[in-house]
Amino acid sequence: MSKPILTLTLNPSVDISYPLEHLNIDTVNRVSTARKTAGGKGLNVARVLSQLGQKTEASGFLGGDLGNYISRKLDEDGIKDRFMQISGETRNCIAILHDDGKQTEILESGPEITADEAAGFMNHLEQCLEDIDIMTISGSLPKGLPVDFYSKLIEIAEKKGVQTLLDTSGKPLLRSLSSLHRPYLIKPNQEEIGQIAGEKVEDMNQLKNILLENPMLSSIPWVVVSLGKNGAVAKVGMELYQAKIPVIDAVNPVGSGDSTVAGLACALNRRQNAEEVLKTAMTAGILNTLNKKTGCIDTSLFDHYYSQIEIEKMR
Repeated sequence: MSKPILTLTLNPSVDISYPLEHLNIDTVNRVSTARKTAGGKGLNVARVLSQLGQKTEASGFLGGDLGNYISRKLDEDGIKDRFMQISGETRNCIAILHDDGKQTEILESGPEITADEAAGFMNHLEQCLEDIDIMTISGSLPKGLPVDFYSKLIEIAEKKGVQTLLDTSGKPLLRSLSSLHRPYLIKPNQEEIGQIAGEKVEDMNQLKNILLENPMLSSIPWVVVSLGKNGAVAKVGMELYQAKIPVIDAVNPVGSGDSTVAGLACALNRRQNAEEVLKTAMTAGILNTLNKKTGCIDTSLFDHYYSQIEIEKMR
C-alpha cells in the first residue's frame, strides 16, 4: 500500500462564497445561502487526494479561530491535520458570485509569519516527512517568509528522499528553479513557462524547445504545462507528451489546477507509468470543472473521462 502524501498550504484561508443575483454598490446586500470551505490551493489538493482514495496529510500554518475551523473541516474530510499553530489569525477569502457569472473577490493577505515560526516550521516539516515519499507545495508565500523559503523546504524533503511537486508562480518558482535543490515536478501554465524562459510562448514548437533546452527546466524530471481546454504538454525526463482532453461544459473551473496536481501526486505515489500519471491528472482536473464545489470531484465519473484522455508522444 502506498504511503501518505503530504500537502503544504502555507497561507490557507476560510473561503466564503456569497451568491447574489445582483451586487448593489454602497448599500446592503443580503444573501440567503453562503458556502464556507477550508481554502487554499494545497487544501484543494488534499481534498481531491482523499476523494481519490489516497491517504493524505496536510500541513502549513494555522492560527486563531479560523485556523480551528479549518482543522475541524480537515477532520470531517478524513485528512490528517499536521499544521503548525502560529500566533496570527488565519485569513478569510470572500468570493461574491453575481450578475450572471461575474465574480468579485475580497482576499485578506493573511498573517505575517515570524522568524521563530519560520524556523520552527523547518523542524516541524522534518517530523512530518518521516513516512512520506511525495510532498506537494501549493500557492503563495505568506508575509514574513523569504522568497527562497520553498527552496529550503525542498532541500529538507530531498535529504529525506521525498519528491516535491511544486505549484507556485513568480519569484518563489524562479528561485526554486535556480536553487541547488529543485522540485521533482512543477505545473506551470503557458504564461508562467514564458516568464521562466524570458519570452512569450506562441506555438507548440517554441514550447517544445523551451522544455528540452532551457537549463532551468531540462534538469526537472517532470514539467507539466497546463494548456486549459487544450489539455497539457509534459516533459518527463527528456521525453515529451501531449495530453488531449474531451470538450466539456465547465461548471466551475476554479481549483482544476489543484485537482490536476492531486492526480499527478496520487498516480506518482502509486508508481504508475507516465501515460497513466497524465491521464489520472487530466481526469481529476476535468472532474473538478464539472463540480460546483472547488477542490471536489465525483469519482463515479472517473473511468468515463479517463478513457477519453489521449496521450501522444511528441516528436
